[in-house]
Amino acid sequence: MRTETALIAFLALAPPAAAQAPLSAIDWLNRPPPRTLPGTVLMEPPVSDSARMPAIEITPLEKLAPPLGLVGAAVTGLPVDLWIGSDPAVLARLIADAPVEYSPAMQNLLYTLLLSESRPPPAADQAEMLLLARLDRLMELGAVDPAQALVQLAGPTETADRFRRWFDATLLTGDEYRSCAALTAAPWLAPDYAATIFCHMRRGDWQTAALTLEAVHALELLPADRLALLDRFVSPEIFEGAPPLPAPADPDPLTFRLFEAIGERLPTAPLPRLFATADLRDVAGWKAQIEAAERLTRTGALGPNLLLGLYTERAPAASGGVWDRVAAIQELDTALAGGDARAVAATLPAAWAAMRAARLEVAFAEMFGERLADLPAPAPPVATLIWRIRLLSRAYDAAARTPPADAATDPQTRFLAALAGGRPGTAPAPTPRARAIAAGFGPDAVPPARLADRIGTARLGEALLEAIALFDSGRQGNPADLTAALAFFRAAGLEDTAIRAALQLMLLDDR
Repeated sequence: MRTETALIAFLALAPPAAAQAPLSAIDWLNRPPPRTLPGTVLMEPPVSDSARMPAIEITPLEKLAPPLGLVGAAVTGLPVDLWIGSDPAVLARLIADAPVEYSPAMQNLLYTLLLSESRPPPAADQAEMLLLARLDRLMELGAVDPAQALVQLAGPTETADRFRRWFDATLLTGDEYRSCAALTAAPWLAPDYAATIFCHMRRGDWQTAALTLEAVHALELLPADRLALLDRFVSPEIFEGAPPLPAPADPDPLTFRLFEAIGERLPTAPLPRLFATADLRDVAGWKAQIEAAERLTRTGALGPNLLLGLYTERAPAASGGVWDRVAAIQELDTALAGGDARAVAATLPAAWAAMRAARLEVAFAEMFGERLADLPAPAPPVATLIWRIRLLSRAYDAAARTPPADAATDPQTRFLAALAGGRPGTAPAPTPRARAIAAGFGPDAVPPARLADRIGTARLGEALLEAIALFDSGRQGNPADLTAALAFFRAAGLEDTAIRAALQLMLLDDR
Protein backbone atom coordinates (compact mmCIF):
# COMPACT_ATOMS: atom_id res chain seq x y z
CA MET A 1 0.00 0.00 0.00
CA ARG A 2 2.80 2.30 0.88
CA THR A 3 4.56 1.43 -2.42
CA GLU A 4 1.49 2.15 -4.51
CA THR A 5 0.99 5.49 -2.75
CA ALA A 6 4.57 6.52 -3.54
CA LEU A 7 4.18 5.53 -7.21
CA ILE A 8 1.00 7.56 -7.56
CA ALA A 9 2.69 10.58 -6.01
CA PHE A 10 5.64 10.28 -8.38
CA LEU A 11 3.37 10.08 -11.41
CA ALA A 12 1.36 13.08 -10.24
CA LEU A 13 4.50 15.23 -9.93
CA ALA A 14 5.97 14.12 -13.30
CA PRO A 15 5.42 16.49 -16.35
CA PRO A 16 3.41 15.36 -19.39
CA ALA A 17 5.14 13.05 -21.83
CA ALA A 18 5.37 15.73 -24.60
CA ALA A 19 7.21 18.08 -22.27
CA GLN A 20 9.75 15.42 -21.54
CA ALA A 21 10.96 15.04 -25.17
CA PRO A 22 14.74 15.37 -25.20
CA LEU A 23 16.39 18.27 -27.12
CA SER A 24 17.53 15.71 -29.67
CA ALA A 25 13.94 15.54 -30.84
CA ILE A 26 14.69 18.75 -32.85
CA ASP A 27 15.85 16.82 -35.87
CA TRP A 28 18.78 18.99 -37.01
CA LEU A 29 20.36 18.41 -33.63
CA ASN A 30 20.28 14.68 -34.31
CA ARG A 31 22.43 15.05 -37.40
CA PRO A 32 26.11 14.16 -36.98
CA PRO A 33 28.57 17.01 -37.25
CA PRO A 34 30.16 17.48 -40.69
CA ARG A 35 33.55 16.02 -41.23
CA THR A 36 34.69 19.05 -43.25
CA LEU A 37 33.89 22.65 -42.24
CA PRO A 38 32.38 25.05 -44.80
CA GLY A 39 34.29 27.98 -46.23
CA THR A 40 34.44 31.52 -44.77
CA VAL A 41 31.17 32.45 -43.14
CA LEU A 42 29.53 35.62 -44.50
CA MET A 43 30.53 38.75 -42.49
CA GLU A 44 33.30 36.87 -40.73
CA PRO A 45 36.62 38.72 -40.93
CA PRO A 46 39.38 36.95 -42.85
CA VAL A 47 41.91 34.99 -40.84
CA SER A 48 45.61 35.25 -41.67
CA ASP A 49 47.40 32.05 -42.59
CA SER A 50 50.64 33.30 -41.02
CA ALA A 51 51.83 35.27 -37.99
CA ARG A 52 53.18 38.12 -40.11
CA MET A 53 51.54 41.56 -39.88
CA PRO A 54 49.34 42.12 -42.95
CA ALA A 55 50.04 45.06 -45.27
CA ILE A 56 47.93 48.12 -44.52
CA GLU A 57 46.85 50.49 -47.29
CA ILE A 58 46.58 54.14 -46.25
CA THR A 59 44.47 56.59 -48.27
CA PRO A 60 44.30 60.21 -47.09
CA LEU A 61 40.82 61.63 -46.73
CA GLU A 62 40.27 64.86 -48.70
CA LYS A 63 38.02 67.44 -47.12
CA LEU A 64 35.63 68.89 -49.67
CA ALA A 65 35.78 72.65 -49.78
CA PRO A 66 32.45 74.45 -49.35
CA PRO A 67 30.86 75.89 -52.51
CA LEU A 68 31.91 79.45 -53.30
CA GLY A 69 29.74 81.92 -55.17
CA LEU A 70 27.32 84.83 -54.85
CA VAL A 71 24.26 83.10 -56.34
CA GLY A 72 22.92 79.80 -55.02
CA ALA A 73 22.99 76.73 -57.22
CA ALA A 74 19.24 76.39 -56.72
CA VAL A 75 18.82 79.79 -58.41
CA THR A 76 21.24 79.29 -61.31
CA GLY A 77 20.30 75.66 -61.90
CA LEU A 78 23.97 74.71 -62.22
CA PRO A 79 25.47 71.90 -60.13
CA VAL A 80 28.01 72.82 -57.46
CA ASP A 81 30.58 70.43 -58.94
CA LEU A 82 30.58 71.91 -62.45
CA TRP A 83 34.34 72.72 -62.27
CA ILE A 84 36.04 70.04 -60.19
CA GLY A 85 36.53 67.48 -62.98
CA SER A 86 38.43 69.90 -65.24
CA ASP A 87 42.03 71.05 -65.41
CA PRO A 88 42.14 74.48 -63.68
CA ALA A 89 44.70 75.76 -66.19
CA VAL A 90 42.31 74.94 -69.04
CA LEU A 91 39.44 76.56 -67.17
CA ALA A 92 41.47 79.71 -66.53
CA ARG A 93 42.20 80.04 -70.24
CA LEU A 94 38.59 79.41 -71.27
CA ILE A 95 37.26 81.89 -68.70
CA ALA A 96 39.70 84.58 -69.85
CA ASP A 97 38.99 84.05 -73.56
CA ALA A 98 35.20 83.44 -73.56
CA PRO A 99 33.94 85.77 -76.36
CA VAL A 100 30.80 87.46 -75.04
CA GLU A 101 31.14 91.08 -76.16
CA TYR A 102 28.50 90.90 -78.90
CA SER A 103 25.92 88.63 -77.26
CA PRO A 104 24.08 89.73 -74.11
CA ALA A 105 22.76 86.18 -73.69
CA MET A 106 26.30 84.82 -73.62
CA GLN A 107 27.32 87.57 -71.21
CA ASN A 108 24.53 86.50 -68.89
CA LEU A 109 25.62 82.86 -69.14
CA LEU A 110 29.23 83.75 -68.36
CA TYR A 111 28.20 85.79 -65.30
CA THR A 112 26.08 82.87 -64.16
CA LEU A 113 29.08 80.55 -64.42
CA LEU A 114 31.41 82.95 -62.63
CA LEU A 115 29.04 83.84 -59.79
CA SER A 116 27.18 80.58 -59.21
CA GLU A 117 27.97 78.66 -56.03
CA SER A 118 30.46 76.01 -57.09
CA ARG A 119 32.90 73.74 -55.36
CA PRO A 120 36.57 74.40 -56.18
CA PRO A 121 39.02 71.60 -57.00
CA PRO A 122 40.33 69.78 -53.91
CA ALA A 123 43.95 70.86 -54.33
CA ALA A 124 44.59 74.27 -52.77
CA ASP A 125 46.72 75.58 -55.65
CA GLN A 126 44.13 74.51 -58.21
CA ALA A 127 41.30 76.11 -56.23
CA GLU A 128 43.29 79.35 -56.04
CA MET A 129 43.97 79.32 -59.78
CA LEU A 130 40.26 78.96 -60.55
CA LEU A 131 39.24 81.66 -58.07
CA LEU A 132 41.76 84.15 -59.46
CA ALA A 133 40.58 83.41 -63.00
CA ARG A 134 36.98 84.14 -61.99
CA LEU A 135 37.99 87.39 -60.29
CA ASP A 136 40.16 88.57 -63.18
CA ARG A 137 37.41 88.03 -65.77
CA LEU A 138 34.83 89.81 -63.63
CA MET A 139 37.19 92.77 -63.33
CA GLU A 140 37.91 92.75 -67.06
CA LEU A 141 34.17 92.88 -67.80
CA GLY A 142 33.79 95.81 -65.41
CA ALA A 143 31.86 93.83 -62.79
CA VAL A 144 34.01 95.23 -59.99
CA ASP A 145 31.35 95.11 -57.27
CA PRO A 146 30.66 91.37 -57.79
CA ALA A 147 34.40 90.70 -57.90
CA GLN A 148 34.87 92.52 -54.60
CA ALA A 149 31.99 90.61 -53.02
CA LEU A 150 33.30 87.26 -54.30
CA VAL A 151 36.82 87.73 -52.97
CA GLN A 152 35.45 88.96 -49.65
CA LEU A 153 33.41 85.78 -49.42
CA ALA A 154 36.48 83.67 -50.19
CA GLY A 155 38.67 85.46 -47.64
CA PRO A 156 40.61 88.39 -49.13
CA THR A 157 43.56 88.17 -46.75
CA GLU A 158 44.22 84.45 -47.20
CA THR A 159 46.79 85.05 -49.93
CA ALA A 160 48.66 88.03 -51.36
CA ASP A 161 47.11 87.45 -54.82
CA ARG A 162 43.60 87.63 -53.40
CA PHE A 163 44.42 90.76 -51.45
CA ARG A 164 45.83 92.53 -54.48
CA ARG A 165 42.61 91.95 -56.41
CA TRP A 166 40.51 92.99 -53.43
CA PHE A 167 42.61 96.13 -52.96
CA ASP A 168 42.19 97.08 -56.64
CA ALA A 169 38.43 96.54 -56.45
CA THR A 170 38.01 98.64 -53.31
CA LEU A 171 40.04 101.47 -54.85
CA LEU A 172 37.58 101.62 -57.76
CA THR A 173 34.41 101.30 -55.67
CA GLY A 174 35.57 103.82 -53.03
CA ASP A 175 35.68 101.17 -50.31
CA GLU A 176 39.45 101.32 -49.72
CA TYR A 177 39.10 101.96 -45.99
CA ARG A 178 38.24 98.28 -45.48
CA SER A 179 41.22 96.98 -47.44
CA CYS A 180 43.55 99.53 -45.83
CA ALA A 181 42.45 98.41 -42.37
CA ALA A 182 43.29 94.82 -43.35
CA LEU A 183 46.66 95.93 -44.77
CA THR A 184 47.54 97.74 -41.54
CA ALA A 185 46.83 94.56 -39.59
CA ALA A 186 48.79 92.38 -42.05
CA PRO A 187 51.40 94.61 -43.77
CA TRP A 188 53.03 91.66 -45.56
CA LEU A 189 50.03 91.58 -47.91
CA ALA A 190 50.94 94.93 -49.50
CA PRO A 191 51.44 94.70 -53.29
CA ASP A 192 54.18 97.34 -52.96
CA TYR A 193 55.28 100.24 -50.76
CA ALA A 194 52.97 102.63 -52.60
CA ALA A 195 49.96 100.73 -51.25
CA THR A 196 51.40 100.92 -47.72
CA ILE A 197 51.96 104.67 -47.97
CA PHE A 198 48.50 105.22 -49.47
CA CYS A 199 46.82 103.29 -46.67
CA HIS A 200 48.73 105.13 -43.94
CA MET A 201 47.51 108.41 -45.41
CA ARG A 202 43.95 107.16 -45.77
CA ARG A 203 43.94 106.13 -42.12
CA GLY A 204 45.24 109.57 -41.05
CA ASP A 205 48.79 108.49 -40.14
CA TRP A 206 50.75 111.13 -42.07
CA GLN A 207 53.95 110.72 -40.06
CA THR A 208 54.29 107.00 -40.80
CA ALA A 209 53.45 107.62 -44.46
CA ALA A 210 56.10 110.34 -44.74
CA LEU A 211 58.79 108.27 -42.99
CA THR A 212 58.03 105.27 -45.20
CA LEU A 213 58.22 107.42 -48.31
CA GLU A 214 61.60 108.81 -47.25
CA ALA A 215 62.94 105.29 -46.75
CA VAL A 216 61.59 104.20 -50.14
CA HIS A 217 63.30 107.21 -51.74
CA ALA A 218 66.60 106.43 -50.05
CA LEU A 219 66.53 102.78 -51.08
CA GLU A 220 65.04 103.45 -54.55
CA LEU A 221 62.37 100.81 -54.02
CA LEU A 222 59.88 102.33 -56.49
CA PRO A 223 60.15 103.82 -59.99
CA ALA A 224 60.78 107.55 -60.27
CA ASP A 225 57.34 108.38 -61.70
CA ARG A 226 55.66 106.51 -58.84
CA LEU A 227 57.78 108.37 -56.28
CA ALA A 228 56.93 111.73 -57.85
CA LEU A 229 53.23 110.90 -57.60
CA LEU A 230 53.56 109.80 -53.96
CA ASP A 231 55.50 112.99 -53.11
CA ARG A 232 52.57 115.12 -54.25
CA PHE A 233 50.10 112.85 -52.46
CA VAL A 234 51.91 112.95 -49.10
CA SER A 235 53.08 116.59 -49.21
CA PRO A 236 50.79 118.48 -51.59
CA GLU A 237 51.65 121.90 -50.15
CA ILE A 238 55.22 121.66 -51.45
CA PHE A 239 54.04 121.28 -55.05
CA GLU A 240 51.47 124.05 -55.23
CA GLY A 241 51.71 125.71 -58.63
CA ALA A 242 53.82 122.89 -60.09
CA PRO A 243 52.94 121.74 -63.62
CA PRO A 244 50.74 118.59 -63.81
CA LEU A 245 52.42 115.23 -63.96
CA PRO A 246 52.36 113.40 -67.29
CA ALA A 247 49.41 111.02 -67.53
CA PRO A 248 50.48 107.35 -67.44
CA ALA A 249 49.64 105.22 -70.45
CA ASP A 250 48.61 102.14 -68.47
CA PRO A 251 47.75 103.04 -64.87
CA ASP A 252 46.72 100.56 -62.22
CA PRO A 253 43.84 101.36 -59.84
CA LEU A 254 46.19 102.77 -57.19
CA THR A 255 47.85 105.12 -59.68
CA PHE A 256 44.39 106.22 -60.81
CA ARG A 257 43.31 107.02 -57.25
CA LEU A 258 46.57 108.83 -56.48
CA PHE A 259 46.09 111.10 -59.49
CA GLU A 260 42.54 111.70 -58.30
CA ALA A 261 43.77 112.52 -54.80
CA ILE A 262 46.19 115.19 -56.03
CA GLY A 263 43.48 116.85 -58.14
CA GLU A 264 44.62 115.55 -61.53
CA ARG A 265 41.88 112.99 -62.19
CA LEU A 266 42.43 110.80 -65.26
CA PRO A 267 39.58 110.35 -67.79
CA THR A 268 38.33 106.76 -67.78
CA ALA A 269 37.15 106.53 -71.40
CA PRO A 270 40.56 105.50 -72.82
CA LEU A 271 41.28 103.18 -69.89
CA PRO A 272 40.22 99.53 -69.47
CA ARG A 273 36.54 98.99 -68.71
CA LEU A 274 37.02 98.31 -65.01
CA PHE A 275 37.99 101.97 -64.43
CA ALA A 276 34.46 103.03 -65.46
CA THR A 277 33.31 101.82 -62.06
CA ALA A 278 35.17 104.71 -60.44
CA ASP A 279 33.01 107.18 -62.41
CA LEU A 280 29.84 105.86 -60.78
CA ARG A 281 30.86 107.57 -57.54
CA ASP A 282 29.65 111.05 -56.66
CA VAL A 283 33.09 112.52 -57.35
CA ALA A 284 32.41 112.25 -61.09
CA GLY A 285 30.13 114.56 -63.03
CA TRP A 286 26.74 113.49 -64.35
CA LYS A 287 27.95 113.11 -67.95
CA ALA A 288 30.87 110.93 -66.84
CA GLN A 289 28.52 108.83 -64.75
CA ILE A 290 26.16 108.26 -67.69
CA GLU A 291 28.97 107.33 -70.07
CA ALA A 292 30.46 104.96 -67.50
CA ALA A 293 27.07 103.37 -66.84
CA GLU A 294 26.50 102.87 -70.58
CA ARG A 295 29.89 101.27 -70.93
CA LEU A 296 29.25 98.86 -68.07
CA THR A 297 25.66 98.10 -69.10
CA ARG A 298 26.95 97.15 -72.54
CA THR A 299 28.79 94.19 -71.01
CA GLY A 300 26.08 93.30 -68.51
CA ALA A 301 28.13 94.52 -65.55
CA LEU A 302 25.45 97.06 -64.59
CA GLY A 303 21.69 96.62 -64.46
CA PRO A 304 19.52 98.55 -66.96
CA ASN A 305 17.45 100.15 -64.21
CA LEU A 306 20.53 101.87 -62.81
CA LEU A 307 21.24 103.34 -66.24
CA LEU A 308 17.62 104.47 -66.56
CA GLY A 309 17.90 106.20 -63.19
CA LEU A 310 20.89 108.17 -64.43
CA TYR A 311 19.18 109.04 -67.73
CA THR A 312 16.20 110.53 -65.91
CA GLU A 313 18.06 112.18 -63.02
CA ARG A 314 17.86 115.75 -64.35
CA ALA A 315 17.37 117.77 -67.52
CA PRO A 316 20.07 117.45 -70.20
CA ALA A 317 22.81 120.03 -69.77
CA ALA A 318 23.47 120.48 -73.48
CA SER A 319 22.79 118.86 -76.86
CA GLY A 320 24.65 116.42 -79.05
CA GLY A 321 26.22 113.07 -78.21
CA VAL A 322 25.08 111.54 -74.96
CA TRP A 323 22.75 114.48 -74.26
CA ASP A 324 20.61 113.67 -77.30
CA ARG A 325 20.27 110.13 -76.01
CA VAL A 326 19.29 111.37 -72.56
CA ALA A 327 16.68 113.70 -74.06
CA ALA A 328 15.19 110.93 -76.23
CA ILE A 329 14.91 108.55 -73.27
CA GLN A 330 13.34 111.21 -71.07
CA GLU A 331 10.73 112.08 -73.70
CA LEU A 332 9.76 108.41 -74.11
CA ASP A 333 9.65 107.91 -70.36
CA THR A 334 7.36 110.90 -69.96
CA ALA A 335 5.06 109.65 -72.74
CA LEU A 336 4.82 106.20 -71.15
CA ALA A 337 4.16 107.68 -67.71
CA GLY A 338 1.22 109.60 -69.16
CA GLY A 339 -0.14 106.59 -71.03
CA ASP A 340 -0.28 108.64 -74.23
CA ALA A 341 -0.06 106.17 -77.13
CA ARG A 342 0.36 108.94 -79.70
CA ALA A 343 3.21 110.51 -77.77
CA VAL A 344 4.85 107.09 -77.43
CA ALA A 345 4.50 106.47 -81.16
CA ALA A 346 6.15 109.85 -81.79
CA THR A 347 9.06 109.42 -79.37
CA LEU A 348 9.81 105.69 -79.57
CA PRO A 349 11.64 105.59 -82.94
CA ALA A 350 14.12 108.30 -81.90
CA ALA A 351 14.80 106.69 -78.53
CA TRP A 352 15.26 103.27 -80.14
CA ALA A 353 17.64 104.67 -82.77
CA ALA A 354 19.69 106.39 -80.08
CA MET A 355 20.03 103.20 -78.05
CA ARG A 356 20.89 101.13 -81.11
CA ALA A 357 23.69 103.57 -81.89
CA ALA A 358 25.03 102.97 -78.38
CA ARG A 359 24.59 99.15 -78.67
CA LEU A 360 22.18 99.15 -75.73
CA GLU A 361 19.12 97.59 -77.36
CA VAL A 362 18.70 94.75 -74.86
CA ALA A 363 19.02 97.17 -71.94
CA PHE A 364 16.39 99.38 -73.62
CA ALA A 365 14.08 96.37 -73.96
CA GLU A 366 14.47 95.57 -70.27
CA MET A 367 13.76 99.21 -69.35
CA PHE A 368 10.62 99.67 -71.42
CA GLY A 369 9.44 96.32 -72.81
CA GLU A 370 6.81 95.66 -70.17
CA ARG A 371 5.50 99.23 -70.21
CA LEU A 372 5.26 99.22 -74.01
CA ALA A 373 3.24 96.00 -73.89
CA ASP A 374 0.56 97.70 -71.79
CA LEU A 375 -0.14 100.40 -74.38
CA PRO A 376 -3.28 100.38 -76.55
CA ALA A 377 -2.62 98.92 -80.00
CA PRO A 378 -0.68 101.55 -81.99
CA ALA A 379 -0.37 101.85 -85.77
CA PRO A 380 1.25 98.86 -87.55
CA PRO A 381 4.82 100.22 -88.01
CA VAL A 382 5.10 101.17 -84.35
CA ALA A 383 3.33 97.98 -83.28
CA THR A 384 5.92 95.89 -85.09
CA LEU A 385 8.77 97.89 -83.53
CA ILE A 386 7.28 97.45 -80.05
CA TRP A 387 6.90 93.73 -80.66
CA ARG A 388 10.51 93.33 -81.73
CA ILE A 389 11.71 95.30 -78.72
CA ARG A 390 9.70 92.98 -76.47
CA LEU A 391 11.37 89.98 -78.12
CA LEU A 392 14.69 91.28 -76.75
CA SER A 393 13.36 91.38 -73.18
CA ARG A 394 12.93 88.55 -70.71
CA ALA A 395 9.23 88.48 -71.58
CA TYR A 396 9.85 87.30 -75.15
CA ASP A 397 7.53 84.33 -74.66
CA ALA A 398 4.59 86.65 -73.93
CA ALA A 399 5.39 88.60 -77.10
CA ALA A 400 5.46 85.35 -79.07
CA ARG A 401 1.80 84.76 -78.23
CA THR A 402 0.74 88.15 -79.67
CA PRO A 403 2.57 88.63 -82.99
CA PRO A 404 1.91 91.81 -85.01
CA ALA A 405 -0.44 91.96 -87.96
CA ASP A 406 2.33 91.53 -90.54
CA ALA A 407 3.20 88.06 -89.19
CA ALA A 408 0.99 86.57 -91.88
CA THR A 409 2.87 88.24 -94.72
CA ASP A 410 6.42 88.92 -93.51
CA PRO A 411 8.62 85.78 -93.44
CA GLN A 412 11.03 87.20 -90.88
CA THR A 413 8.23 88.15 -88.48
CA ARG A 414 6.73 84.66 -88.79
CA PHE A 415 10.12 83.08 -88.09
CA LEU A 416 10.79 85.34 -85.10
CA ALA A 417 7.40 84.48 -83.60
CA ALA A 418 8.08 80.77 -84.03
CA LEU A 419 11.59 81.13 -82.58
CA ALA A 420 10.34 83.05 -79.54
CA GLY A 421 7.89 80.19 -78.96
CA GLY A 422 10.75 77.68 -79.07
CA ARG A 423 9.64 76.11 -82.38
CA PRO A 424 11.48 77.88 -85.21
CA GLY A 425 11.10 74.85 -87.45
CA THR A 426 7.37 75.50 -87.79
CA ALA A 427 8.00 78.58 -89.93
CA PRO A 428 10.01 78.97 -93.13
CA ALA A 429 13.56 80.19 -92.48
CA PRO A 430 14.10 83.48 -94.39
CA THR A 431 17.95 83.43 -94.31
CA PRO A 432 20.80 80.92 -94.08
CA ARG A 433 21.38 82.03 -90.49
CA ALA A 434 17.73 81.36 -89.68
CA ARG A 435 18.10 77.86 -91.18
CA ALA A 436 21.10 77.19 -88.93
CA ILE A 437 19.11 78.38 -85.91
CA ALA A 438 16.11 76.23 -86.83
CA ALA A 439 18.39 73.22 -87.18
CA GLY A 440 19.67 73.80 -83.65
CA PHE A 441 16.11 73.53 -82.35
CA GLY A 442 15.12 70.61 -84.54
CA PRO A 443 14.15 67.18 -83.14
CA ASP A 444 17.24 65.66 -84.76
CA ALA A 445 19.67 68.28 -83.44
CA VAL A 446 22.65 66.57 -81.84
CA PRO A 447 25.27 68.54 -79.89
CA PRO A 448 28.96 67.74 -80.44
CA ALA A 449 29.90 64.49 -78.69
CA ARG A 450 32.84 66.06 -76.87
CA LEU A 451 30.43 68.50 -75.22
CA ALA A 452 27.41 66.25 -74.81
CA ASP A 453 29.51 63.70 -72.90
CA ARG A 454 30.13 66.28 -70.16
CA ILE A 455 26.47 66.99 -69.42
CA GLY A 456 25.73 65.75 -65.92
CA THR A 457 29.42 65.44 -65.09
CA ALA A 458 31.92 67.48 -63.10
CA ARG A 459 33.13 69.05 -66.37
CA LEU A 460 29.90 70.84 -67.29
CA GLY A 461 31.41 74.29 -66.69
CA GLU A 462 34.23 73.57 -69.12
CA ALA A 463 31.73 72.39 -71.75
CA LEU A 464 29.60 75.53 -71.36
CA LEU A 465 32.64 77.76 -71.81
CA GLU A 466 33.55 75.89 -74.99
CA ALA A 467 29.95 76.23 -76.21
CA ILE A 468 30.14 80.01 -75.73
CA ALA A 469 33.16 80.06 -78.07
CA LEU A 470 31.29 77.78 -80.49
CA PHE A 471 28.32 80.16 -80.54
CA ASP A 472 30.60 83.12 -81.28
CA SER A 473 32.07 81.21 -84.19
CA GLY A 474 28.53 80.68 -85.46
CA ARG A 475 27.77 84.37 -85.01
CA GLN A 476 30.71 85.20 -87.24
CA GLY A 477 29.34 83.09 -90.08
CA ASN A 478 29.88 79.39 -89.38
CA PRO A 479 26.36 77.89 -89.52
CA ALA A 480 27.46 74.43 -88.37
CA ASP A 481 28.94 75.87 -85.17
CA LEU A 482 25.81 77.94 -84.55
CA THR A 483 23.61 74.86 -84.86
CA ALA A 484 25.91 72.81 -82.62
CA ALA A 485 26.06 75.49 -79.90
CA LEU A 486 22.28 75.92 -79.77
CA ALA A 487 21.76 72.14 -79.70
CA PHE A 488 24.16 71.82 -76.79
CA PHE A 489 22.57 74.60 -74.74
CA ARG A 490 19.20 72.93 -75.15
CA ALA A 491 20.57 69.49 -74.28
CA ALA A 492 22.13 70.98 -71.15
CA GLY A 493 18.76 72.39 -70.05
CA LEU A 494 19.49 76.00 -71.07
CA GLU A 495 16.52 76.46 -73.40
CA ASP A 496 16.01 80.08 -72.36
CA THR A 497 19.66 80.90 -73.10
CA ALA A 498 19.40 79.29 -76.54
CA ILE A 499 16.21 81.18 -77.47
CA ARG A 500 17.43 84.57 -76.24
CA ALA A 501 20.81 84.16 -77.93
CA ALA A 502 19.14 83.24 -81.23
CA LEU A 503 16.64 86.12 -81.02
CA GLN A 504 19.41 88.61 -80.32
CA LEU A 505 21.39 87.25 -83.24
CA MET A 506 18.44 87.64 -85.60
CA LEU A 507 17.43 91.10 -84.36
CA LEU A 508 20.75 92.80 -83.61
CA ASP A 509 23.46 91.42 -85.85
CA ASP A 510 22.56 93.73 -88.72
CA ARG A 511 23.85 96.74 -86.81
